[in-house]
Amino acid sequence: MKICGVVVFYNPSFDVSNKIKSYLNFIEKLYVVDNSNNQDNRDKLPKSKKIEYVNNHENLGIAKALNIACEKALLEGFDYILTMDQDSEFEESSLTKLIQFVNDNHHPLLGIVTPYHLIETNVPKCKLSIEHPVEVMTSGNLVNLSAYKDVGGFKDWLFIDCVDIEFCMNLRVHGYDIIRLNDVEMNHCLGDSKTIHFLWKTCVTTNHNALRRYYIARNCYYIYDMYHEYFPLYCDYVRGGIKYQIRNIFLFEKNKFKKIRNSYRGIRDYKKGIKGKYPYSN
Repeated sequence: MKICGVVVFYNPSFDVSNKIKSYLNFIEKLYVVDNSNNQDNRDKLPKSKKIEYVNNHENLGIAKALNIACEKALLEGFDYILTMDQDSEFEESSLTKLIQFVNDNHHPLLGIVTPYHLIETNVPKCKLSIEHPVEVMTSGNLVNLSAYKDVGGFKDWLFIDCVDIEFCMNLRVHGYDIIRLNDVEMNHCLGDSKTIHFLWKTCVTTNHNALRRYYIARNCYYIYDMYHEYFPLYCDYVRGGIKYQIRNIFLFEKNKFKKIRNSYRGIRDYKKGIKGKYPYSN
């Protein structure tokens, strides 16, 4: 299998170079798609002929950035693309296992192979070594580019949040499999997640900023509309999670007013059919 990778930049720090080095030697090429506003971040990259840097000069959203890299990869004949966040890295043995699994188990309906993401959560890890989840987070995935092309890629108009959920559900609806290797682990930051013990309950709050709260609320409702027919219980969970998050913002997070305001803006804009980039100045 010919495997490349993509990492999406947005105002990265200099330690991104070491993150990239953790997986660069395992792929044939890396597309670095930069969504930073009017910045050039080539000086933060490790020196390598494998890297192709694409500067968008503005934030076009995670979905658009991923599509840019995937379309380039298809033109250059790659079979799979490793999708990475700028703050994610792999341990050598973990990525080796992931790639080996793809090489040994590739079939036309294999859509994604992903590691187990180590995040703050109150959901216990499954004891099975292999799972077939409805959706997985983008970072650390090996995506079958043929499947990507078949389902029409990532939805640009989602812009940031729920891009991974929609893509996975789209794959599943088209008959593709998503495989999570629970024995292959990768550290991942989900916002600035904190576990809080409140009364007799354990709560996890992500501390996403107010801008992200808009996209999360709005796009969860769009996901519900698009896929409730196929995944009713999971879509109920996704949409219902907005109320849970608003409660956690009110109880545990800072900047409560802007975050709750933007959550309701997102729901309101969903009802108006508004898509794409955040349309407000504050």
